[in-house]
Amino acid sequence: MNPPCGRCSKAVYPTEKINCLDKYWHKGCFSCEVCKMALSMTNYKGFEKKPYCSMHYPKTSFTIVTDTPENLRLKQQTLLNSQALYKEDFEKNKGKGFSVVVDTPEMQRVKKTQDQISNIKYHEEFEKSKVRSDAPPPENRQDYDEQPSKTERYNQPDGKICPPAVAPPSGGKRYQAMYSYAATEADEVSLQEGDLILDVEPIDEGWVYGCNQRTGQRGMLPANYVRPV
Repeated sequence: MNPPCGRCSKAVYPTEKINCLDKYWHKGCFSCEVCKMALSMTNYKGFEKKPYCSMHYPKTSFTIVTDTPENLRLKQQTLLNSQALYKEDFEKNKGKGFSVVVDTPEMQRVKKTQDQISNIKYHEEFEKSKVRSDAPPPENRQDYDEQPSKTERYNQPDGKICPPAVAPPSGGKRYQAMYSYAATEADEVSLQEGDLILDVEPIDEGWVYGCNQRTGQRGMLPANYVRPV
């Protein structure tokens, strides 16, 4: 039985049929749906199982959605949901690393080196912090290499030399160190903040003589580093 034509629905005989677009066509019926121009198997274009010429082939177009109140509401709801999900993910991942670093021998070596450098810097800062930065400079401090020591300042103008300062008799005043002080000469006493100084006697402008109760060392120390107790 001969199949019907896709356009005129009449029987198509084998000598004149064209098999295309899942249908059988008469040669004269195989034409453009719009302009009726005769087509062949080489110049047709199919759309929804119908033949078209290149000029009248349907163009696909996008549908424009109007911003109706309902569409605007859905858009706003979608935006709020996205923000809520983002915030939830952010809270879950807060404090977590972004990537996992494999603890390889090389990474362990680098980590150990960094820890050693950190420890060295910490100890350097700790040693520097032993002396308070707000401590005032001792009064009348002289350079040991360029000028005579404080014990030599007792020389008489006529050339007579007085003996170096000696410890005054016990029973003097008691003072407490307000700042740390590192002795720069042999006849000075090093201090740490809070040290108790016994038998304090003034011996020069800006300097006193006393005994550090903590170390037992006797000598001169800057007067503006201590206070009476």
